[in-house]
Amino acid sequence: MRWLTFIPSDAPDAMSQDDKLIDLNAERAKRIHDLNDKRLNEVRQAFEQAMPLSKPKKKPKNKPKKR
Repeated sequence: MRWLTFIPSDAPDAMSQDDKLIDLNAERAKRIHDLNDKRLNEVRQAFEQAMPLSKPKKKPKNKPKKR
C-alpha cells in the first residue's frame, strides 16, 4: 500500500523565509574543520618540540682582513 503525503504548496516558501534555520551540513563542516585545525596545531607543536628549527647564523659585520 502506498501512502501519499500532502505537502502544502506554500511549504517551500515558508521554509525559505525562516531565518532561524540551521544548515547542519555547514555546521558539521565547520566543526570538522576546527577539529582538524586543532589536531594540526598539536602535531605541529609536538614536532617543533622534538625537532626544533635551528636559528639562522649571523653573518659577521666586519670586513675580512687583507693579507
